[in-house]
Amino acid sequence: MDKQAIILTGLSYTGKTVVGKAIAQLLGWPFQDTDDLCVSIADGKSIPDIFAEWGEDRFRAIEKQALSMACSRARVVVSTGGGAVLDPANRVLMQGAGVVFWLDAKPSTIYQRMLHDQEQAENPVVRPLMHGEGALERIASLKEARLAHYSAAADWVVPTDTLDQSEVVSEVLRMYGRLKGRLGTPSGGVPSLGEEPGSLEPTPHGQALPQTTTGAVAVVSTNSGSYPVFVGNKTLNTLPAKLKTLGLTGAVYLVADSNVARHYGERTEGLLRQAGFSVETYVFPAGEASKTLNTAIGLYDWLMARRAERRHTLVALGGGVVGDLTGFVAATYLRGMPFVQVPTTLLAMVDASIGGKTGVNRSVAKNLVGSFYQPRMVLMDVELLRTLGDRERNEGWAEVIKHAFIRDTALLKSMEDNRDALQALEPRITAQVVAASAAIKADVVSQDERESGVRAILNFGHTIGHGLEAAGDYDALLHGEGVAIGMVGAARISNRMGLLSSDEAGRIEVDIASFGLPVKAPNLDLDRVRAAMKLDKKVENSTNRWILLPKLGETVIRADVPQAMVDDILQELVR
Repeated sequence: MDKQAIILTGLSYTGKTVVGKAIAQLLGWPFQDTDDLCVSIADGKSIPDIFAEWGEDRFRAIEKQALSMACSRARVVVSTGGGAVLDPANRVLMQGAGVVFWLDAKPSTIYQRMLHDQEQAENPVVRPLMHGEGALERIASLKEARLAHYSAAADWVVPTDTLDQSEVVSEVLRMYGRLKGRLGTPSGGVPSLGEEPGSLEPTPHGQALPQTTTGAVAVVSTNSGSYPVFVGNKTLNTLPAKLKTLGLTGAVYLVADSNVARHYGERTEGLLRQAGFSVETYVFPAGEASKTLNTAIGLYDWLMARRAERRHTLVALGGGVVGDLTGFVAATYLRGMPFVQVPTTLLAMVDASIGGKTGVNRSVAKNLVGSFYQPRMVLMDVELLRTLGDRERNEGWAEVIKHAFIRDTALLKSMEDNRDALQALEPRITAQVVAASAAIKADVVSQDERESGVRAILNFGHTIGHGLEAAGDYDALLHGEGVAIGMVGAARISNRMGLLSSDEAGRIEVDIASFGLPVKAPNLDLDRVRAAMKLDKKVENSTNRWILLPKLGETVIRADVPQAMVDDILQELVR
């Protein structure tokens, strides 16, 4: 059995059930509580009654059966009974089925939570081994007796004493991503979106993915934070519920540019208000020219006037400019506020919204002032893409097809087979392809948050592409168009360096053109292109480091590309 479950263990009152339900809701996975299964197996008899009438040994046998049932599914969140770890066979079962988290707490914390439950709950749960006289001493004794068993079973310990529910959820997701790896499948092709939350369908490679219209397609897991990525059609409607699941229940400050606000601002405000949120919207002029410190200062002042607090949430509703600017303000205002990405362009969905890069431009360079600051969630609704113009839509496909070139030939084949439907933004296939692309980006970012290693492969086509953009004064070409031409150039270099076959290099060019993207940039000044390429961030010791392809789906970094070869290819691209 693949280790694909999230299994929570620990003493009672450490939050296993509430945390497990929250994680399951976020991921669109089923939730199994072994205590509930025990009651079901015992024909409705409560756990205290099982203990009283049948004894602890009988209960442990029932619990073992319940645990086996709960762990029989590949992608499930399981909350186990506090004593399930006592049986070595149970520990083996849990460790084989998933990543095991021990939610820990001090005996005094558990005791206080138990008292609070008794005072506040209508029908407080009775824990046979904890309640009654000397409860605190029994809790301490119980923990001491089970300590070695929890330690033996767990892959990771989460001390819950000073954490709220959302913080425990975040820590479990963060470490699940690191211990298990991605939830998406960068080499698994295009996932199938289930019709109902929690439904799973196999990918072309046979691995089930957590793909639903409301389920997470990936979890980005970095040292500075972890967050789910959602993709679907009409998923904007789920924004309020997902914010609440993340524990983001305070005031919401919506940030949008003038174009997006006109199309989706009022609708998004209405959804949030209807769900009980206090919401206000900050709108700035659309376009790259607004991505400045002056705009950020305007947003700072606007937030100050509204007495924004650190527990309040910024929601970036828009493309890359909106996301970068909002993230930068979130990272710096009050030394950090939670923010959520709701990208409305295809390019932002598969690129800018995932990875935590935030920043503003200065007159001498783009993104010169910024930081890495991860959002709490990325929510993508492909329905919002319908207001894009053709060029803006197509430049997004450049990034999607780039992900296919560098990581996933099954995704590439699906894009080729469904080109017309994708260009028409048919909801189901568009959501599937965007989900697969987003999962690739999420996986790479999870491995390399700060772009010091594998994340460099995402720059395939960017060395030439950025040079072309700069030579055109960032006006002649959109970013995705520059990258598209840059990928043609990188494919030709790969071919002439003896890495990539002529057939595959030709396939790359045909695929790019078939999505309405340019493969040449005539009339650009070649000297300006060369000069801009020397300023590329991947330059080391005055030499460009090239992301090249030995074959489709694989990358290699080379610094030995002859300048004469580069010059020849640049001339081919700009003449």
